[in-house]
Amino acid sequence: MENLGKVSIVMPMYNCAAYVAQSIESVQAQTYPYWELLIVDDLSTDDSVAIVEEYAKKDDRIRLLQNPKNSGAALSRNYALREATGRWIAFLDSDDLWLPEKLAKQVPFMANNGYHFSYTQYREMDDNGVHTGVMLTGPKKVTKAKLFAYDYIGCLTVMYEREFVGLIQIPDLKKRNDYAMWLKVVKHCPCYLLPELLAEYRVRSSGSVTNRKAGILAIIKYYYIMYRESEGMGPVRAFLQTGINLFFGALKKLFYRKKDIK
Repeated sequence: MENLGKVSIVMPMYNCAAYVAQSIESVQAQTYPYWELLIVDDLSTDDSVAIVEEYAKKDDRIRLLQNPKNSGAALSRNYALREATGRWIAFLDSDDLWLPEKLAKQVPFMANNGYHFSYTQYREMDDNGVHTGVMLTGPKKVTKAKLFAYDYIGCLTVMYEREFVGLIQIPDLKKRNDYAMWLKVVKHCPCYLLPELLAEYRVRSSGSVTNRKAGILAIIKYYYIMYRESEGMGPVRAFLQTGINLFFGALKKLFYRKKDIK
């Protein structure tokens, strides 16, 4: 397979011993072999580190990094991005999965079309890896205006060109930190959809990087703080932008949340 540049894969990890092996193996199963996996442990208290160390011993493309203190997903991703050496940056949480052709399809999609930022479709699964019947997609082209209106992009599907975008670092946000990252990337280039289902997102009942238990008031708070702290918006504009986000979020459920027929 043609080498179109190494992919640096960013994986924050905290107490994911039950899932991280599956996530790593989904990366190792990629038919595009030119990658490095940067796993940043956030002081896990379970067996996560020991599991990763075993994989790293056998595959020198896997690097285990460790935060000096528990820092959260935002600072963990920042750490990995500072250590990344690839042409491309991709993201995979330590409880999610990629399909084997994910990189083999997304890298040429970007390189051959001159795209610097892209995302793909993905499906949902539960704690046990059982598909829920839901598939997520989005607009063919996500401009800066569209992304500020709503985050159509699934973190586990994102890829951007590091050499074009440069180093991205975000504030210490506990929630919506991936969205804050895309808002910085989209200022350099629009994001294009590769309309293929190439990843699986684990909707967990508790204790996950990708947990959905928050109520509407908490969601409003998360977006408001993100606009204020990451984008430097004033209180009024941040509140209005949050309202716009909620409106387009409702539209996303109508137009971009599909039945998974695979």
